[in-house]
Amino acid sequence: MPSFSVAKSTNASFSPSYVPIAVITGATSGIGAAIARALATHLHGRIHLVLVGRNKAAADALIASLPAPPSSARHAQYEFVACDLTLMANAHALARDLAARLPKINFLVHCAGVFGLLGRVETEEGIDVKLATRYYARFALTHGLLKPLQQAASVHQPASVLSVLGAGLGAKIDMQDLGMKNNYSGVRAMTQSICYNDLMVAGFAERYPEVSFTHIYPGAVDTGMFIFSNPILRALKFLLQPLLDLMLVEPHICAEYMLYALLDANKGMNRRNQTGDDIGRTGFPDVSEEARKVFWEHCLKDTLTEE
Repeated sequence: MPSFSVAKSTNASFSPSYVPIAVITGATSGIGAAIARALATHLHGRIHLVLVGRNKAAADALIASLPAPPSSARHAQYEFVACDLTLMANAHALARDLAARLPKINFLVHCAGVFGLLGRVETEEGIDVKLATRYYARFALTHGLLKPLQQAASVHQPASVLSVLGAGLGAKIDMQDLGMKNNYSGVRAMTQSICYNDLMVAGFAERYPEVSFTHIYPGAVDTGMFIFSNPILRALKFLLQPLLDLMLVEPHICAEYMLYALLDANKGMNRRNQTGDDIGRTGFPDVSEEARKVFWEHCLKDTLTEE
């Protein structure tokens, strides 16, 4: 396990001659914003960051706080792209826009995701919102950005996809109810989406071996989700705060480990834990080759993606 200082110093040593391009979803808060800040800081602004999210005010504040891109790096810049990734139509539109105007993508980081334990809430496309953000939009966006990722790989630059969710923590995948239309609970949606991400990185790695695909568990991170308006819940949080302080890590610490895994990824499939260690196939869904093909076809169909 790399220590925090080792991970941070390793990240700081990444100093390419070119200006890398990174696309980060869920980039206006929490882990996504912290990864964006770490990249911009270590590269001293020599990066083209595409921050994808829904909160423009938060994006503007983040961009204003980042190191200014140096005038010597002509293509370095920070930009915000508004996108609601609960809808596959939006994910496809975002992919088309970025693929059309970006010459390459070195890093694609998926952090957008809805957390919740309540019942199924369907989007207008018939997909549960938790599954939409935690999995299906990630599949659609990755598929739509394969060409710029391959372009980066073709010139011997990093081409790396990182899906931040829960590698190693999945339950048994329910192949009889993909999309969870029949047997749904909030808890199952959280665990099944982890399995889906495992099969996603494996599926993309098999088909596009020149690109790195990583599923990573970020650990318990203080992303602000324990902020409550209910006075009873606020009081309970106050009582539990000492325990939460022991359990949760700050986003900037998590970000260094996430960035370490992103930069350290091998071509093909990678699975990492909260400190960037390779966990191999620990907790990987035990499914047949035929089942993996069925899953891939399901993903193409439900995300309206053409192979």
